[in-house]
Amino acid sequence: MPHILVDHDASLREALDHRRFAHALHALAAETVDGITIESCKTRFRCVDEVVIAHDEPQQALIHVDFALLPGRSTDTKTRLAEAVLELVRARTAAATDRTVHASVEVRDLDAAYVKHVRPAAAAR
Repeated sequence: MPHILVDHDASLREALDHRRFAHALHALAAETVDGITIESCKTRFRCVDEVVIAHDEPQQALIHVDFALLPGRSTDTKTRLAEAVLELVRARTAAATDRTVHASVEVRDLDAAYVKHVRPAAAAR
């Protein structure tokens, strides 16, 4: 926890450095939300080949960040995190000056049925 999923279209592939963006997201989450550590953050990226926006105007791009937290954070905390993440997204996609970037963030609670297991790596022989 948290689980972060970043969906973006292929036109942002070059403008968005996944590792640097993930590291910045993790640091931002740890700074913004009590109980989150960088070590607890997990980010996945999903790049899609095609996105259709409105009437399919050219030079449009989409990026959406889904930020799932354990329940118990206030709406104010989730809103502050969403706004901070959106600012980070805007900064990290600023190089895509040849297109209109549609950016969004959702901060939500994980379902009460969320469970996890971490299996440590086998010890070196």
